[in-house]
Amino acid sequence: MSEIEIRVRRFDAPESQALIRAALADLGRRYGGSGDETPVDAAEFEPPAGTFLVAYLDGQPVGCGGWRSHGDDGETAELKRMYTAPTARGRGVARAVLAAVEHSAREQGRKRIILECGDKQPEAIAMYTSAGYERIPNFGFYQDAPGCLSFGRPL
Repeated sequence: MSEIEIRVRRFDAPESQALIRAALADLGRRYGGSGDETPVDAAEFEPPAGTFLVAYLDGQPVGCGGWRSHGDDGETAELKRMYTAPTARGRGVARAVLAAVEHSAREQGRKRIILECGDKQPEAIAMYTSAGYERIPNFGFYQDAPGCLSFGRPL
């Protein structure tokens, strides 16, 4: 089994953008449209306000995820753009990225992490709940959309 390597990458780097496009295409197949219309600026993922990570197997980018600051208190991170390529699923990539995102946010002083998810992502929901995430009141761009599920947990 290959070892998962996780590296900090710019949100707007070509590898990051290729994975993000794949993530949005996956969401588009599940929900329709472009997949996610949430306003996102690459600068939001620059330390110390956020970080973007890419996972590699055998030197190939196969997954990603990042966090950006949420709210004004400097204590909350929002998880964004979690994705694992279909060929790498079931190999622990998403859990490794999630752990690295949480570690990064904790290192930057965040005490809590939150995320928006949709009800047509059962794999993601199962992973988040098994990692200790609990339902919280909906927030963000899709807070009033049918099927929006928000989760959070302390760091």
